[in-house]
Amino acid sequence: MYTIKKPKATVYSQLSNNFDWGLYSDAERLLKREVQKFLRQIPFAKKFAKQIEENTSTFFLDWVDHIVIPGNEIDITKLKYSGFEKVDTAVPKGFGVYRHTKTIFPPILISTSNVHELALKPENIDHFVRGLQIKTSIEGKKYSPYRRAVVHKEGNHILSAVERRGTSGFIIEENKKNREVYKNALKLFSRRERSFDNDRRGILEVEKLIKNVIRTLSPARTADAFFRVERVYWERKNRTAKHQRKRHDINGLGWGNHDHHTFRSSRKNFKYLIRLLEKLGFLCRERFFAGEDAGWGAQVLEHSDCNFVVFADVDITEMEKDTDFSHKGLKETKKLGTIGLWIALHGESILQSGMHHMAARFNFTQLKRDLSKANIGIMKPFSDFSFLKQAFTEGEFWKVEKNRLDTLQTKRSITSEQYKRFLKNGAIGSHLENIQRRQGFKGFNQDSVTAIIQAVDPRKQSGI
Repeated sequence: MYTIKKPKATVYSQLSNNFDWGLYSDAERLLKREVQKFLRQIPFAKKFAKQIEENTSTFFLDWVDHIVIPGNEIDITKLKYSGFEKVDTAVPKGFGVYRHTKTIFPPILISTSNVHELALKPENIDHFVRGLQIKTSIEGKKYSPYRRAVVHKEGNHILSAVERRGTSGFIIEENKKNREVYKNALKLFSRRERSFDNDRRGILEVEKLIKNVIRTLSPARTADAFFRVERVYWERKNRTAKHQRKRHDINGLGWGNHDHHTFRSSRKNFKYLIRLLEKLGFLCRERFFAGEDAGWGAQVLEHSDCNFVVFADVDITEMEKDTDFSHKGLKETKKLGTIGLWIALHGESILQSGMHHMAARFNFTQLKRDLSKANIGIMKPFSDFSFLKQAFTEGEFWKVEKNRLDTLQTKRSITSEQYKRFLKNGAIGSHLENIQRRQGFKGFNQDSVTAIIQAVDPRKQSGI
């Protein structure tokens, strides 16, 4: 294990003052070794793992929710040495849960029985089971926090799948009222109004809706429902996302391999976006500032119960980078940077535009090859390290409303030529991000993020 040199990023957090995310090769080797041992014992699982990798351009490990190992078959001292710690989590009697909280790795459950289990994490377990075309029962009612299905069993080895809707635990609960409230939350978020004459009022209406749901549903369950709807909304507006989702659903997996969700915000509404996310249970992690010339920054947030990460983008200045801009707020300015212009063209991410992009974990090189077969291009990588590779798919161009362009031209935020180009061709809207992580690396690279934000500036993408 060794530590990466910290990118030049300002840090603010409710969790810790240190976000020097490390590389944990010992832990990665341990996990890969256990997965391979399991697959050797079940030919069906080995074949299925290969099928998943080929159909989705991913690594099988990125679909693993957790692994169960008998206590007499693993050295707990070595497990702890590699970075896994025993945590207090809802779990059936006879199990202990070990997590590596500084990484993206799945947890390991130590069992008093002699059963080995590898559990996959499809986005929707009903779709997953239907895709397998096998007869199996699903433990837990639809919309429960945690559900499980046995996919295949040979001897004391079980290949299973679990669905999580707002829990990091391992207990199957039976609470009809909670399920109904969650189901209703999905409907409310799916039908919510996204277009408002005043964006501030719109965001406050979203916050009010969330607060009302949280009165009868936990923040984690509320967050799960909210983000499921946001992924659907983003996917509808992104051809590449639709194409890749179909590939995932050959095996009924959905977006179980999501890495992070990226929302963009205007300066004046940024603190309200952060406040809304914090009400859902997110905590702030590291912050970024891309430099005076770039003129943008970002706040990373994480929801440990849901395993969600949000990258929240906003225009900021050199003078503001050392302030708590995520909570103190930012005043509106006349000059629009890359993020501000995108908002002015398309709207707030939390409202009408939806996410700028979602990142999912892939086999970086394989995805590029497979998408090219569908005439879908991938931009130049903006991170290309052994532990972190990132690239956007070519952006989706969205039509821009004429009244938005009229406002921008009146404020002299765009030129007459830019006005004509945006009106005719539209402007860059969203992407799918191809990301590959190794050795458990949980962070982001400041310089690489800076480069890609500049590269997808709407003005540059329109040939202006």
